Amino acid sequence: MFTRHYPHWPPGVPKTLAVPRTSVHYNLEVSARRYPDKTAIYYYGTTISYAELLRAAEALAGYLLRACGVGKGDRVLLYAQNSPQFVIGYYAILRADAVVVPVNPMNKRDELAYYVADSDARVIVSTQDLYGEIEPHLGKGLAHCVLGTYSDYLREPTDLNVPDFLRAPRAAAANWQEALAAGHTPGAHTAGPGDLAVLPYTSGTTGHPKGTMLTHANLLATSTGACTWTPASSEAVVLGVLPLFHLTGMQANMNAPIQAGGTTVLMTRWDRDTAAELIQRCRITGVTGITTMIVDFLANPNLGNYDLSSLVRIGGGGAAMPEAVAARLQERVGLPFVEGYGLTETTAPSHVNPPQRPKRQCAGIPYFDTDSRVIDPVTFRELGPNEVGEIITHGPQVFQGYWKQPKATADAFLEHEGKKFFRTGDLGYYDEEGYFFITDRLKRMINASGFKVWPAEVESMLYGHPDIQEACVIGTRDAHRGETVKAVVVLKAASRGRVKEEEVVAWAKEHMAAFKYPRVVEFVEQLPKTATGKVFWRKLQEEENKRCAAG
Repeated sequence: MFTRHYPHWPPGVPKTLAVPRTSVHYNLEVSARRYPDKTAIYYYGTTISYAELLRAAEALAGYLLRACGVGKGDRVLLYAQNSPQFVIGYYAILRADAVVVPVNPMNKRDELAYYVADSDARVIVSTQDLYGEIEPHLGKGLAHCVLGTYSDYLREPTDLNVPDFLRAPRAAAANWQEALAAGHTPGAHTAGPGDLAVLPYTSGTTGHPKGTMLTHANLLATSTGACTWTPASSEAVVLGVLPLFHLTGMQANMNAPIQAGGTTVLMTRWDRDTAAELIQRCRITGVTGITTMIVDFLANPNLGNYDLSSLVRIGGGGAAMPEAVAARLQERVGLPFVEGYGLTETTAPSHVNPPQRPKRQCAGIPYFDTDSRVIDPVTFRELGPNEVGEIITHGPQVFQGYWKQPKATADAFLEHEGKKFFRTGDLGYYDEEGYFFITDRLKRMINASGFKVWPAEVESMLYGHPDIQEACVIGTRDAHRGETVKAVVVLKAASRGRVKEEEVVAWAKEHMAAFKYPRVVEFVEQLPKTATGKVFWRKLQEEENKRCAAG
């Protein structure tokens, strides 16, 4: 067991966590009985109590079972933006003893076809804005569709900036209200900790997306951990802006608050002014975000007009938080950005920084009951402090395997010291104190004249440039070096048209090792982003490869 980090464990927090031996849905039942009238969800001025949330989930579960023929273990697609419908649909599917298949709402009909076929789902819970993508599959894989309308849960007038598409009236195909009013009851809830609960799909950047099998026990391991690491009470109020179909948003902004009996302030679309207004108005205590969100939040010229004093925690994961951005956040809000690290396969966090002693640009220390090591990805030899290799992880949050893909499952694990470890595919190291640092994905490396360059490190340094808003580092062909470093850069508004590419190169040369600094800089208006808001570096790399191949 890796224990080097134990001296820096949060004071008063146990190193071993007793995870409830129940289902995820049971947490909603408990909170609804404890706090029936308390606000579970705040949605652009409309409040939904725990009692109402439970009633809706129970009613929809009954409809799925009685009208749609959903059985225990059946997969049900959940295809929606952040909304009350997503939360109700999620818990209804679990209440029906079925399996949630969360689908990125940015997926189009052809992409949706893959999830329908691969998961063998016959039922989909969605919203009317996505019906055009769903309709071609009805009767051709999908037998039933429960379709909601966002405006049904915009019951109170509000001065908040509500995206126009959320206000759309109910369309003819929408049957959500009818499903809830049908009067079906779900019967006994029998799903337990070992049953499959959620089947999220990986990004599919190396081929077709793979279904990641997560049990109720997997989910409860990290949601219980979230409630314990930074002790959460029923008075916690979190900003739910990360996509709920993604494990970080699902656990930090939905499952953990419901388990604690707290309140989630849902946002369907990121808007920095609305986020600041909600923090002020709802007295939000915790925000889980990503680097790009924090960068945009801090760039708001109106930020000083808002009272952000209710915040006690700001954290997140994804790409490492650049030093310069973290410093600006600390200066403006008075809080450190507490970083964590995890994957879909680890049900979100496997590592988190201790809140009393976080390190910047650091993945953190292994989570409750988690054993992580660093190995040579070729020889599998375990490495020591400050040696870069592949991070492997064993713990209660690690997935059961890939859906219908035994070979990929076998390749994802290895035996080490009698334990089954998951190969993360991420390169990193741990320092003398047991803190882990991610250098990059195993396959994301630039070989410049034999020197290994980790793009994430260069990106972090570029954020220290006073004129750079965002940056993504990729490799490009070089006649002399074979491959060299290229930076795709978004300048701050005031710097556009004033700063030249060669000036950024000169600055980087001054601040970085000779083998590392970008030789090529390209200015763009914006960087491509994934559905979860991360910079889509693979897209930029693929485009660059095509340009180089074309000459």
